Amino acid sequence: MDDADEHCRKGATIWRWASTFEGQDPDVVLTAAGVYPTNETMAAAQLLRKELPNLRVRVVNVTDLLILQPDSFHPHGLTPEAFEGLFTADKPVIFNFHGYPVAVKELLFDRPALARFQINGYIEEGTTTTPFDLFVQNLASRYHVVIQAVRALSKFKPEVAAQADAISSHYEDKLAEHHSYIREHGKDLPEIADWKWS
Repeated sequence: MDDADEHCRKGATIWRWASTFEGQDPDVVLTAAGVYPTNETMAAAQLLRKELPNLRVRVVNVTDLLILQPDSFHPHGLTPEAFEGLFTADKPVIFNFHGYPVAVKELLFDRPALARFQINGYIEEGTTTTPFDLFVQNLASRYHVVIQAVRALSKFKPEVAAQADAISSHYEDKLAEHHSYIREHGKDLPEIADWKWS
């Protein structure tokens, strides 16, 4: 409980227990704000651990979006040093958000190296369906996050580039399997519905 209180007080922290190598010196930063986006990000982190066990993945959870702004703009905003402490200076960041991606982009506008942030969120796709299917339709599911991460890293890490096509293809197949299953059964695949962090 004390850790949760501290996390909420800070507005964002590194979840070392969900990261690989305790989030130290990451190759990629997976970030989430909101309950369902966090769930998908956690699942993506678990999949990346399975696919690329030597990959250094940092998981960051955000509870106060205003920390994304510089401290000169908002009292909750992070100093440049604190922002870099969470998101690094130059690593790819995949950010899953429960609202419109443009909201996060606006908050990050004055941060350096903004192009390294890929922000997923609601892009007005989908209808009444399962939470997971809404993430699929809005290109923000765990499978999309994995594909984004390996594609972003393949530019910098030859060992990831060598496997990027196979990993991406596998999760594109999982998306196709989900598409067929949910339309036939009206519910998520068991591996989605029964997923738990481990």
